[in-house]
Amino acid sequence: MPLTYEIPPRETPKDDDGYFEQMTKAIFQAGFSWLVIRNKWDNFQKAFDNFDINKVADYGLDDIQRLVFDKGIVRNRQKIGATLENANLIKQLIEEHGSFKKYLDFLPSDYYERVPILTKQFKNLGRTGAFVFLYCVNELVPEWQDR
Repeated sequence: MPLTYEIPPRETPKDDDGYFEQMTKAIFQAGFSWLVIRNKWDNFQKAFDNFDINKVADYGLDDIQRLVFDKGIVRNRQKIGATLENANLIKQLIEEHGSFKKYLDFLPSDYYERVPILTKQFKNLGRTGAFVFLYCVNELVPEWQDR
């Protein structure tokens, strides 16, 4: 039986925290079953304070330990660390641009120019993750191909 993938919904997030959540989801989905991540996502939301950028940006070593031992989420230390680093970067970009959406609008509009910028800036965000993230937050992306 061939593998099938459920296409995630496209929706412009209502706020910066929503963009952060979608980026984090794209990062955690990389290398894992999307079904596993989807089934655990409520736990991720609780574990990461509903992806409140300011709260996650302030996480310390105790929070990292708490997350690494949280059986309700995928306990990948690299991806957890990336989430914290990305929260701090997004917080900085919001301060510079006014919102994360304005930051995205500031980037080149061409998908193939945007992706290298995003993958270089954000920890653990690869090319496929960048595609999934941009697709899910309702940004323009090309038709899906094996990226």
